Amino acid sequence: MDRTKSKAGKATTASPKWVFTFGDGRADGSAEDRDILGGKGAYLAEMSRIGLPVPPGFTISAEVCTVYYELGRKLPDELKPEVDKALDAVGRIAAARFGDVDNPLLVSVRSGSRASMPGMMDTVLNLGLNDKTVEGLARRTDDRRFAYDTYRRFIQMYGDVVLGIDHGLFEEILENYKNLKGFELDPELAAGDWAEIVTRYKALVETELGNPFPQDLHEQLWGAIAAVFGSWQNARAIAYRRLHDIPDDWGTAVTIQAMVFGNRGDNSATGVVFTRNPSTGANELYGEFLLNAQGEDVVAGLRTPQPLTEAERGTSGNGKASLEALLPDAFAELKKSCAILEKRFRDIQDIEFTVQEGKLFMLQTRAGKRSTQSALKIAVDMAGEGLITREEAVSSLNAAQLDQLLHPTLDPDAEMTVLAKGLPASPGAASGELVFDADEAVHLKAQGHTVILARIETSPEDVQGMHAAAGIFTTRGGMTSHAAVVARGMGRPCVAGAAAVHIDLERETLEAAGVTLNKGDVVTIDGSSGKIIKGRVTMREPELSADFATLMQWADGFRRMKVRANADTPDDARQARAFGAEGIGLCRTEHMFFEENRILAMREMILADNQEGRRKALAKLLPVQREDFIELFEIMAGLPVTIRLLDPPLHEFLPHAEETIGVVAADMGVSVERLKRRIAMLTEFNPMLGQRGARLLVSYPEIVEMQARAIFEAAIEAGKALHDRVIPEIMVPLVAAKAELDIVKERITATARAVEKERGTSVAFSVGTMVELPRACLMAGEIAESADFFSFGTNDLTQTTFGLSRDDAGRFLSEYAEKGIVHHDPFVTLDQAVGELMEIGTQRGRAAHPDLKIGVCGEHGGDPDTIRFCEKIALNYVSCSPYRVPVARLAAAQAALKGVAANG
Repeated sequence: MDRTKSKAGKATTASPKWVFTFGDGRADGSAEDRDILGGKGAYLAEMSRIGLPVPPGFTISAEVCTVYYELGRKLPDELKPEVDKALDAVGRIAAARFGDVDNPLLVSVRSGSRASMPGMMDTVLNLGLNDKTVEGLARRTDDRRFAYDTYRRFIQMYGDVVLGIDHGLFEEILENYKNLKGFELDPELAAGDWAEIVTRYKALVETELGNPFPQDLHEQLWGAIAAVFGSWQNARAIAYRRLHDIPDDWGTAVTIQAMVFGNRGDNSATGVVFTRNPSTGANELYGEFLLNAQGEDVVAGLRTPQPLTEAERGTSGNGKASLEALLPDAFAELKKSCAILEKRFRDIQDIEFTVQEGKLFMLQTRAGKRSTQSALKIAVDMAGEGLITREEAVSSLNAAQLDQLLHPTLDPDAEMTVLAKGLPASPGAASGELVFDADEAVHLKAQGHTVILARIETSPEDVQGMHAAAGIFTTRGGMTSHAAVVARGMGRPCVAGAAAVHIDLERETLEAAGVTLNKGDVVTIDGSSGKIIKGRVTMREPELSADFATLMQWADGFRRMKVRANADTPDDARQARAFGAEGIGLCRTEHMFFEENRILAMREMILADNQEGRRKALAKLLPVQREDFIELFEIMAGLPVTIRLLDPPLHEFLPHAEETIGVVAADMGVSVERLKRRIAMLTEFNPMLGQRGARLLVSYPEIVEMQARAIFEAAIEAGKALHDRVIPEIMVPLVAAKAELDIVKERITATARAVEKERGTSVAFSVGTMVELPRACLMAGEIAESADFFSFGTNDLTQTTFGLSRDDAGRFLSEYAEKGIVHHDPFVTLDQAVGELMEIGTQRGRAAHPDLKIGVCGEHGGDPDTIRFCEKIALNYVSCSPYRVPVARLAAAQAALKGVAANG
């Protein structure tokens, strides 16, 4: 495609090409053009090029979306002739003409961003009908009922999406009519009934808007195109982009495509198929369909879908006939097309299809959203089949979603009261308080509650509530319903179509198996079995699959950076080793002092009036601190262990509540007044920036000596048990100047010499600093002269760079994100300015000390985006919480592979 770059950086041509046609085995674009055609338009073009049966159509470039908003939500005049020309071309291929009263062409108008956003933007189907063309459609198909059913569907969808009329008003008209006539299901309505519904729908439009339903077909088309572009900025699309880090300036393309109809009788159908099972990863077709239906009937969940294959029919317990049995020729062609598409795109495909009077049409394909467990299996299997390389298998996974595999699931031996069973739509299990409203789920999550969102069916408006919930279940819908697809993408457990459950949204109650549950009652769902269970159920530790082990082994072979864990206790250390940690990157010793049998000695030390008193109290802590370190060294078995000396201000170890002060004073045998005086003396206006870290250690060298002695004595003892030398890494926190590090390091070294003399053996160790202050980054060259290693403490470095307390940031960061001031939480993903300080610190530190080992040990160490940055600036390791270690291992491999590809 001949495109150039303007000074503004946007794609331009001498005469902009905004419309790209496809159909009849040809296409203007291809899968490579998803940035401008969106995923839908690019893949339709590709399917057409490779000869699959695709209804003809055209895609309006996402660049027009940008122009639309630049013009104040107005379509450019230059677009019209391109669209008219393309519409004529579609009509020639489809053997129909837009607006022809005898042979009308009907089209769909759909969104399509370069990133999949299922259900977040708007769609209009069956466009091209008015009071005249509906009669032409009836004559052409010899099916008046079909024509008026299609017309009422169009009026309802257009009225909702384009005209802004609540779709519930249309549903109310239909339900009232059915009740009046004694009908239960839509198929019972005859042609005359649908014609009457059309009349009532049009009357509703005129009542609501003061104007009749538009009969000008081109007015309909332009209204639909504008509405789809406009839906890029609707609330649910914005929320989805925030959750999935999709840039606002990408925009959406719009695809206009000739309609094909799955509701033309019992030899017609519509459905969704995955080329592999998105829940388990098994290499088998997986999906569902509805006979004699249109596409929205499947996702709406108003009818129970039927299984695609005979095998699925047998395993699912769905007694309805399969597509394979009912329409064997169409199924055989679908199966062949699935194999072609998976081989073409080298990934699991999520395909929408329609069978019109026995003929198959492919309406869309995209990469299938899958559970994390299935993603592992699919990646490993495809690499084994030679479809992708091992490097591609490692790169194909979302590293952050590995976290879903590493947490407890239901204990199969636990007692449980199963209320109902639905479809196992997204694997995993969760317990939480029952909530029936998506907004309330968000509110309760913000207050620290864990909730299960129960809905009759979910809609795109529920996406924020689904993200806030620990799990979701619905009483309607199938395995490819909105709830199922979105939950799988988010990694939330989901049970869909639990028809035995009755939800009363007004009373906020749930009834099943003779049991009534109210909002706030605890329920458990198991998205792997489809069970909905009363109360909380015991969980068990995860069992990681062989595919997980295989992929992690491949990842370890590709990554450059080491991955350590932040571990303060033996349990943390054991878990970290089980998940493949290559050492401890941060052991926070202060956590050890808060235990009940130690806090008293710590408080005695703080209350002491002189150094002699402090040393006496610290002597009580020495043996327990030493035992802590011995156990950690032995668990790590020769792997590096970085121990941070005491960091928090001393007042944190003292009580502050009036009633607690009295209890503590009594326990310590001191007066309440004395304890209060000491608390007041240690109280600081801003403890985060007060006497903590290196400042505390400079003032209280006896703390350094006790901790260093415990470390060295533990290293000697652990070395004997391991028959190997233990070389601890001692980290001084919150250093701002080289002189601070020098003073503390001198005490550490002196203590080492004393221990060596006492024990008659040498000790090896290294001393480094935790780089947590902008000043430390800028003075890194000087500090590196005294440091053996740096470890960036990104939590505090972020706080001190922003001048922002992490504990208070939640009050306004969401507002900042909505207003575009920040694009992500800087305490989750590294901020650009913080990264720049890290890069400066790394460069200056290594300029002074070329062999300086540098890592990161803040919570950012488990964030894939941050890990990519750490690879870019050539850090030696990242350290994160134990359960994030596999995430970091995979993300580090992906970062290394990306770097190789970029340099290649």
